[in-house]
Amino acid sequence: MLDVRKVVDCFGEVKTALRRRGMPPEELDHIVAIAAKRRGTLIELETLQAQRNLASAAMAQAKKDDAAFGSRRLELKQLSEKVKTLEEAQRRIEAELESVLMTLPNLPHTSVPEGMTVADNRVVRVWGEKPQMQFDSKDHVALGEELGMLDFMRARKVSGARFGVLVGMGARLERGLINFMLELHRKRHGYTEMWVPALVKESALRGTGQLPKFKDDLFRIANDWQTQPDEQESRGDLYLIPTAEVPLTNLHADEILNADVLPLSYCAYTPCFRSEAGSYGKDTRGMIRQHQFDKVELVRLVKPSDALDELELLTSHAEEVLKQLGLHYRVVELCAGDLGFSACKTYDLEVWLPGQNAYREISSCSWFGDFQARRAKIRYRPDPKSKPELIHTLNGSGLAIGRTLVAILEQGQTADGGVVLPEALVPFLDGVRSLRR
Repeated sequence: MLDVRKVVDCFGEVKTALRRRGMPPEELDHIVAIAAKRRGTLIELETLQAQRNLASAAMAQAKKDDAAFGSRRLELKQLSEKVKTLEEAQRRIEAELESVLMTLPNLPHTSVPEGMTVADNRVVRVWGEKPQMQFDSKDHVALGEELGMLDFMRARKVSGARFGVLVGMGARLERGLINFMLELHRKRHGYTEMWVPALVKESALRGTGQLPKFKDDLFRIANDWQTQPDEQESRGDLYLIPTAEVPLTNLHADEILNADVLPLSYCAYTPCFRSEAGSYGKDTRGMIRQHQFDKVELVRLVKPSDALDELELLTSHAEEVLKQLGLHYRVVELCAGDLGFSACKTYDLEVWLPGQNAYREISSCSWFGDFQARRAKIRYRPDPKSKPELIHTLNGSGLAIGRTLVAILEQGQTADGGVVLPEALVPFLDGVRSLRR
């Protein structure tokens, strides 16, 4: 969430930044009007509170049989009622202002390229060479079904469209990839491995920016159960997580951290769930865009002064997975108009898929500034005697498991319909080096 003081005090700067994202600047005028009303109400409230305090002190010194006592008591009562009315009005204005601010996206960092569409994104670097195949390449669906690894027909029978069943070596490859990625990030990159809930409260999704903006993309589990006697609070509705970013980032919601514990770096494997609202007819074939998919997520909580360097570091950690697997990919810096809602700067890793003859996103590594931290109230003390400040948050896929499996099948395919597996995965697959029909 944006800082209301920045929106009001630097209105022109904020307008310009949001215009880079394609947002109509007139939408900000409403916020300035609410902020002005809030300021006026607050001044009036503070004036009345001071008058009430003076009247209360005067009444305390007056004697009950004093002729002025009754008038002072009436004055105090009237002032108290006015204060109460203004306090309620102030709460309504604050809630309205926060509700509007929750709908505003983050401001793009000054280093983010100009542009509005995917075509305006900038290729930063390319790793490896495109596989040169002297035969007609197949996509992962044809390969997986011929190898007996993928079964979309039975998945549809059980759960409907956009689900898949991994069979035999398909399931083992998925599990092997999860273990490979977690071990790489834990041992080589120093992440603390976490196991987190797949169901979260609404407050957690607000903290990372999925709510209210992406409500239609979430799977909500209505609260039709009874709260247990040992629970201290009602759970309300819960949501299936769209990414482990949500529980990992919110582990420190409403906390003040010591500077010496930063950066905090967490990785976690979770199943992820997205309804993909509005994506009808897009990437519906195979495993590219499913309602349920596996992912290893990387989250870092850092000091603001280190954040830009931390984004480069995080991106390199996600890249290392692709390098270890020998998969050809490129790094793309997103333009301002293509940034995600909460991000101020993002690098996408795009892996080459011969079956589609195209690069496809396999990880999105983003820096959020203090946008998420302000929502989730995550702060730190630069030193023991200083006031708490908002931290900066970052996250990225390290990687999306299903899309990595797709890339392995398509880049590793051979003329006879088999697949050569990356050497780095062999220890996680009991020595299996290739897939054959």
